[in-house]
Amino acid sequence: MRKDKLYFLTFISISVIFLIIASFGVKYFIKVSANQLIEIQLESSKREANEIAKLINYQLTANIDKKTTIQNIQNTIENTNTDASFICVFDWSGKEVCNPDITKVGQKVNSNQSLLESLSKENSADKLYDLLMNQKRQKEDSITIASEIVYISPVKDSDLIVAANVNLDKVATQIRKLKTSFYTIFILMGGLIILSSFFAVRIIGSYYEKQLELKNTNLESELISLSKLNTDLVAYQQKVVVENTNEEQSESTSDHGKKRILTYIRNELIPISIDEISYIYTENTITYVNCFNGKKSTSNISLDDMYISLDSSLFFRANRQFIISIASIEKIIKYGNSQLKILVRNADVEIIISKNKAAEFRQWLNT
Repeated sequence: MRKDKLYFLTFISISVIFLIIASFGVKYFIKVSANQLIEIQLESSKREANEIAKLINYQLTANIDKKTTIQNIQNTIENTNTDASFICVFDWSGKEVCNPDITKVGQKVNSNQSLLESLSKENSADKLYDLLMNQKRQKEDSITIASEIVYISPVKDSDLIVAANVNLDKVATQIRKLKTSFYTIFILMGGLIILSSFFAVRIIGSYYEKQLELKNTNLESELISLSKLNTDLVAYQQKVVVENTNEEQSESTSDHGKKRILTYIRNELIPISIDEISYIYTENTITYVNCFNGKKSTSNISLDDMYISLDSSLFFRANRQFIISIASIEKIIKYGNSQLKILVRNADVEIIISKNKAAEFRQWLNT
């Protein structure tokens, strides 16, 4: 139940984080994309208005009658598509003289002077975007704006002005479609990201749990093995104590190895009983014999020859440097990968048994 609850909380957390980021991100992306769309529309309308203004100026310069020129322009733009943008011509009095919808000729133009001034400056797309957002609020209040003049191009040496109109309703519809597309993409992408993240967390979590369980199982097995090893050590030490107190076993010991060895302390010869030896080690080709009482002496015998002469049931060759007595072992602990560390009683020394020697050491304790 805990894992299921953790996965559920992870799913909720990822969902909340995505929704917070998406709520800010989608608005930014919509505005940037809408501004680019409006910018393209404005540039196209401006270019068309300038071209019509040049055409009118060219005809007037060519001494073509003004009335004829206006009629030619009306014939050109009449019945053109006004869904997105269109061109109209009006005079200085504000009356339209040319319009794709001929019924509007002679009517006053619908223009927002503040909008025209703002669109003539930088960030004109942002201004029109704000107007569209304002238009949406106006529609909610039952105020409808069909189109708006967004650019004017006066005809040289004439009282005519060419105006570029944008159908705000059409542009607003395009922006709504853009919003719908963005929200759809974000919802699909969000669902995919959230589900992918959830399953990824679950898979990684399951893998980690399995690895942790395997590690704990291995650790438990090692602890059981180490506990058994220390138990065998205690049993073997007790066995040695019983055998040493038995006179018959003592006689048997003389058959298996020496009862004492001859060592040196400076120039003095010191015989040491086998029972007094804690451990023997070599350093710089010198063999040292350490006793339980802390005394340390040296021997001329090499570590190899020393081990051959000792009772193998009481002493073990731990490594190239150490021979250890069964009675001196205080504790056996795990060291590194499959290695063992021997802690010696009343001595500040740690003896490492390698991986290859560990199996032999366990067998020695079990004999």
